[in-house]
Amino acid sequence: MSKKSSKELIRGGKIIEPGSAMAFETGDWRSYRPELDREKCIDCLTCWIYCPDDSILTKDGKMEGFRYTHCKGCGICASSCPKDAIRMEPEGE
Repeated sequence: MSKKSSKELIRGGKIIEPGSAMAFETGDWRSYRPELDREKCIDCLTCWIYCPDDSILTKDGKMEGFRYTHCKGCGICASSCPKDAIRMEPEGE
């Protein structure tokens, strides 16, 4: 009968405290980035409601831009915008 070796359990990843995800910049692997057309935007903040990563920046009830250090480029903001004010552009262009 073989004896099992005991191994220490190692915590995976960097996020180990609840609510600490914003401390880690996770946007550097995206392929597409959202770009805002300010002339089309009506500041309805639908993009802010649907963004799963809290990457929509707002100030005084208006859309101010994107937190690119955290945005993963999923495009949900662009697809939810009722005025097509957000378009997804290839990263690096």
